[in-house]
Amino acid sequence: MSKTGAGKSRKMGAKKTAAASEPTLAQCADRHVLYQKSVQAADVEVAFFAAQYLALRGAPALTMREDFCGTALLSTEWCKSDEKRTAIGVDLCADTLQWAIDHNLSPEVAARVTLRNEDVCTVQCDQVDVVCAMNFSYCVFKTRDALRAYFANVHRGLNKQGIFALDLLGGTATCDVSHEERKIAGERAWYIWEQEQFNPINHHLLAHIHFRFADRSRLDKAFTYDWRLWTLPELSELLTEAGFSNVRVYWEGFAENPNDPDSEYMVGDGEYREVTEVEQQESWLAYVIAER
Repeated sequence: MSKTGAGKSRKMGAKKTAAASEPTLAQCADRHVLYQKSVQAADVEVAFFAAQYLALRGAPALTMREDFCGTALLSTEWCKSDEKRTAIGVDLCADTLQWAIDHNLSPEVAARVTLRNEDVCTVQCDQVDVVCAMNFSYCVFKTRDALRAYFANVHRGLNKQGIFALDLLGGTATCDVSHEERKIAGERAWYIWEQEQFNPINHHLLAHIHFRFADRSRLDKAFTYDWRLWTLPELSELLTEAGFSNVRVYWEGFAENPNDPDSEYMVGDGEYREVTEVEQQESWLAYVIAER
């Protein structure tokens, strides 16, 4: 962002204003902090993984691999939730992994989180109970062969009772250009999701996350995504082809709007249940659990 309010010459006797000398909120912002607060719900997802593993296997899950881990927030939360748990985070961006070390890996979990600056398609680690790929990160793979190859490497990284957890967005609104904006709790900032392009022929999309602030400054294109928007049938087929024995889909239930009990519109209740048939919606988020 350009600086504004340059002072006049000393000859004129002008002084810089406080507003001109102070940095904007955008200049002071940390995009990773804003992302974690606006996009991620690590505690909720860790609880979901653990509950599904316990329900399916009758034993607690203790080891996890977080693919496309970024700031390793999920890995950190996983280890915080149980002192017996360990996690491996895998990501190609060394700078983001260093941010994770500096900001998220507190002393209580640092010894139990291993970060690997490697490709999720080729990384080889000790087999784990749970592998996860959240925030639609695997959509970076745009062909069936590429996505199947990634899924096959996940399959190899799981122990015999292991599960693979991933999420997916969909609905009629996702197959178009769109713009969503909402306030970030506890921040003088708003999260903006802009889906700039969508090609219905190949389901390729280009999207950005921007942030705007109370002082009208902005952090544009803080994150950019060049993805293929996969569908649930495609994921199920490719997971099966990669060797997974069973694929389950979990959908959020609905409840009355607590802010407007008389409204005819329902809101998500935050509880995800296994389903085999649902009605199409304008926008939805589902979880997929694939059993090794």
